[in-house]
Amino acid sequence: MRSEHVFAAQSRILNRFMLCQVTAKATKRLHVTATRTEDTINRVLVDTDLGRFLHPALKVAPSHL
Repeated sequence: MRSEHVFAAQSRILNRFMLCQVTAKATKRLHVTATRTEDTINRVLVDTDLGRFLHPALKVAPSHL
């Protein structure tokens, strides 16, 4: 469910506005016309939770601590 992905991604990016911006920019870059936009957004949120789409200016503590 997408809400679970959003809450998980917020563990990496605490600012909701920044999370929205990172998600939108990554979705624009990764979206393939043959796939549903919803699937691309979900993939970006999961990847954000894993630390793949962090803004370089963000200072985020490692999740394993």
